[in-house]
Amino acid sequence: MRKVILAYKNFAANHNISHIGLGVAAINTAKVLRKNGIAAEVWPIVSAADLRQRLTASEGVTHVVVSAPWIPSVDLQQLTNTYPDVQFAVNCHSNVGFLQADANGVKLVREALEIETGTFNFHFAGNSRRFCRWIMDAYAAPCSYLPNLYFLDGVCRASRPIFYGGTLRIGAFGATRPLKNFMSAGGAALEIARQLKADLELWVSAGRTEGGGDTILRAARAMLGGLPTVKLIENGWQSWPKFRQTVGNMHLLMQPSYTESFNMVTADGIAEGVPSVVSSAIDWAPDHWKADVDDVFDIARAGRYLLSDPHAAQEGFRALTAHNESGLSAWKHYLEV
Repeated sequence: MRKVILAYKNFAANHNISHIGLGVAAINTAKVLRKNGIAAEVWPIVSAADLRQRLTASEGVTHVVVSAPWIPSVDLQQLTNTYPDVQFAVNCHSNVGFLQADANGVKLVREALEIETGTFNFHFAGNSRRFCRWIMDAYAAPCSYLPNLYFLDGVCRASRPIFYGGTLRIGAFGATRPLKNFMSAGGAALEIARQLKADLELWVSAGRTEGGGDTILRAARAMLGGLPTVKLIENGWQSWPKFRQTVGNMHLLMQPSYTESFNMVTADGIAEGVPSVVSSAIDWAPDHWKADVDDVFDIARAGRYLLSDPHAAQEGFRALTAHNESGLSAWKHYLEV
């Protein structure tokens, strides 16, 4: 009997907070695994010692998957030695481009590849096929594919009215990092509203800024401030269930990221019946949702199309369902180890 532990770094020591994205991803993956007969638990941990203590107190654990490279390599090596009957993995939740934001993470990735070579119960993994292919080609090293799975409760919320007028609500949610391309999203939202002659509410996440996030928000305020038909709504970070409700109140989402490995907000939108304009980095999304990330007019074009298409969210639901089916097969293959 396989028993999988999905362990993530619990920065805030709270459950279900949307800014602990790895925790939300772990919860969703665990729910899909459990629905398909695989015992899975989510452990928020703060250190390798915390993980070791919980493993000692638990029975029947066969696999531990640590979300993202953050545990020091010497501690990982000690864990593999202490629990030889447990298969450990570190799952990288970034594609190659985003690694530029975390030099220590890159160092830990390189060290993880060495640990896998030197032991029988440790594996390095990625939640993106593109990332895994790069690891295998660039370093001639194995990389297991362990994608995010998103739990869909069986309720398809894809029936939604076409936007016919009134205030247009567009969400560009997520941590305000430069690689999220929020200024292009905001510029495209403004373009859509002018074309449709609609009042605009552009909703963005506030309260967590990373790598220049303050500058991004100031730039967005400068771009949109003082326009009589435009409001910039800075939405504070919420629990994930409440965030889902906020997402469900949007007409359209924009996630034109320069680099991604999954993108939870796009999946949240699909679960609530709201389509997203995305970049090609979010490869599992429908192709006609995708736009050129450096072309505001192309992002706006895709947005106008999705606002007028009553079947857009349903197509997203099918795409996410297909991703889950493929991803579940990848997890089952890994858990045979």
